Parts: sequence; structure tokens; C-alpha cells
Amino acid sequence: MGRTPDGPLLVLTERLGGHDTFLSGRLDLNGTNIPVRIMTLDDVTVLHPTDPGTVPALRTRWSGTLHLPHGLRPQTAPGDLESAAEAEGRILEALDDAELRYALTFLSEATTREIRGARIAAIVSALPPARGAA
Repeated sequence: MGRTPDGPLLVLTERLGGHDTFLSGRLDLNGTNIPVRIMTLDDVTVLHPTDPGTVPALRTRWSGTLHLPHGLRPQTAPGDLESAAEAEGRILEALDDAELRYALTFLSEATTREIRGARIAAIVSALPPARGAA
């Protein structure tokens, strides 16, 4: 557990994967319902209670149930990335979940068509070739 001027930060033992970050959820902690903001970063998930007064005194390790009203976030590559990979004979499916998440985030932050094209080229060039492709 960490602390900020706005209240406690509750660090999960395992990173929460497959869900959007910076969304709201609800933590059931020893019968206390605590509304939280979910912050999933590169290697850790942190819960920030939106009402710090609802958090009971905690030890270093605590146990609770996180309720997520949101579904799994889609990890699908956009058509332009898929087309570019196919045209270059590269295997987009070779990326694991974390690598795909990074690639899609990198691509989604492009601010112009030119930057998006350059980022697609960078992603595709890092993919392994398909069998029989040169």
C-alpha cells in the first residue's frame, strides 16, 4: 500500500490484464464497499479509492474482491496494420498479449497519417517472417 496526498494507493499482487485502465470499479474489502479508479501500468495495477474515507486501516498485505463493470478490452489489430503485415509476409499473430498491447498503443497515439504509416512500418518490420516468405 502506498499513499498520495489524495489518499491511499492499493497495489495488487498481480497485474490486471485484459481490462481497460483508468476506469472505475468497486473493491469489496472485509465487507466495506470502496469505489476505486483502476490504474494498470506496464507491470503493476494500482487501485486509487475515490473516497479515501471509506478505506479501513490496512496492513501491508490485504485481501479483497475487485468488481469490474467493464468487459475485457479488445486486442484486435486494425485493418491497416493487418494488411501491411500480410503484404510484407510477416506474422502479426506472433506477438504475445503484452507486445500486441504495446504495438496497438504505439499505433493509436499517432497524430497524423504520416506518423501512423511510419509506426505501422516499424511494427511490421519487427515481426517475424511467415514461413516461405523472404
